[in-house]
Amino acid sequence: MVKDLHIRDIDTKIHSQLGEAADQLGISVNSIVKDAIDRWLKTQSQIPKKHDLVLYADDRSMIHLLKSMDRITKEANLFKTFCGPTAYKAVKLLKKLNWFDATVHPYNPRARNFEHYYAQIAEKIIKGSKKKAICLFDFIIEDISKSSLKEAVKLEAMFDENRLQGMTFCPYRTNTVISAEIGDMMELFSHHDRIFILKEEEVYKLHVTAESVHKLFLN
Repeated sequence: MVKDLHIRDIDTKIHSQLGEAADQLGISVNSIVKDAIDRWLKTQSQIPKKHDLVLYADDRSMIHLLKSMDRITKEANLFKTFCGPTAYKAVKLLKKLNWFDATVHPYNPRARNFEHYYAQIAEKIIKGSKKKAICLFDFIIEDISKSSLKEAVKLEAMFDENRLQGMTFCPYRTNTVISAEIGDMMELFSHHDRIFILKEEEVYKLHVTAESVHKLFLN
């Protein structure tokens, strides 16, 4: 059954531009709007596989972020999960908030093959999610980065090739990343879609792009 769709807040200028575009293409405004809606619905039906980096300096800022995310996603159809050392304050909080613990126990990733250990975690998440999109916080990767950022970057590259459906957030302490070699830092950035920096209760998005030397002289 065909239904009428009324769109509010379309001002005269936008309506005029739509009309001109429709005339040039030889189609109706209705066809343009319907095509836009069809394309939007198509993208929404595909579960994204996002892989983001979160840099933070202290537990307070991370705890605030996790509480906010848990509150915002209360009604969302997401499988909220985490993995990490039990001593982490963030891990204790997520357990208290009833997020799914995907950590493979006994916890000692350094005593195992890293790739095999992460494969076990992924298997546990996939089984527990029952095909829902996930929201994962991986504190194991941060724990590994404390002793070897190079090893953490290798695992990030592996995960980047085998992403889980949904959103995966990889938290790192800023002092760990800043004190690393510039090559390792840039490679870490390259394996993530977006980079966020936490400052107390604020979240900043960092944009990193390769530029030519000429850009130094331009406004």
